[in-house]
Amino acid sequence: MPAGSAPDSSAPDSSAPDSGAPERPRPQELLELALSVAQEAGDLLLRGRAGAVAAESTKSSPTDVVTALDRASEELVGRRLREARPADGLLGEEGADDPGTSGVRWIVDPLDGTVNYLYNLPNWAVSIAAEINGTVLAGVVHAPAMGVTYTAALGEGSARNGVTLSGSTVGDLAHALVATGFGYTVERRTGQVAVLTRVLPRVRDIRRMGAAALDLGAAAAGLVDAYYERGLHPWDHAAGALVATEAGLRVGGLHGRPVSNDLTIAAPPQLFDQLHDLLAADPPADRD
Repeated sequence: MPAGSAPDSSAPDSSAPDSGAPERPRPQELLELALSVAQEAGDLLLRGRAGAVAAESTKSSPTDVVTALDRASEELVGRRLREARPADGLLGEEGADDPGTSGVRWIVDPLDGTVNYLYNLPNWAVSIAAEINGTVLAGVVHAPAMGVTYTAALGEGSARNGVTLSGSTVGDLAHALVATGFGYTVERRTGQVAVLTRVLPRVRDIRRMGAAALDLGAAAAGLVDAYYERGLHPWDHAAGALVATEAGLRVGGLHGRPVSNDLTIAAPPQLFDQLHDLLAADPPADRD
């Protein structure tokens, strides 16, 4: 352009943002919102737990309970997320299913570990994750009765109460403490017992703590060495799986398949194949 000439106002400005496309939020931005909302929901649940709590209804079986506090927590989480980001979608365990229009979807378990909560055991949590196009960008697992909060942002690592996580250093499955969980139907539990009888003699011991999101966080923190479970839904694993992955764990199903309702395995790389092969033997852990 000759000196002193004005720029051509009709030419497109390649540096200008595309006003027609929504700006992709940063993982840290989503994490900060998730943490704030999870803490508020956790406070609600702590206050509710100070009084009498009863099972209000059941879902898949008589042992799969729901309390009024599950629903109150999901309503609060949904309301706060919509206030902050009204165009986002929401998928929640207690029935919320809104695709939204922004491309961001929140995946919420308003009370993971309901049976623990019902019995006044501390292993329960609020789990909130944010995803875009199926990729989870941020996740929080907040367990106020335990004084524990797991956080993760895609590509930025994960933490437990602000301390960076890196998983277990155990390299031999025989020395591994392995967490798992069980389903709610007789058929599912019967199949899981068959798998457990094969796994238990081959590991240090088994732990069943009753909240999948916290199990994934415990594996990320090295509080257990590995974790597997059949029957998880997106709200069970979305936040916790990101926490585990960002801590350096491998998270997936059998034979290279992704995490699904069939099976979730989370283990450090040196243990993953050993646990995978044990779970893939007959009867495989991803079938009832």
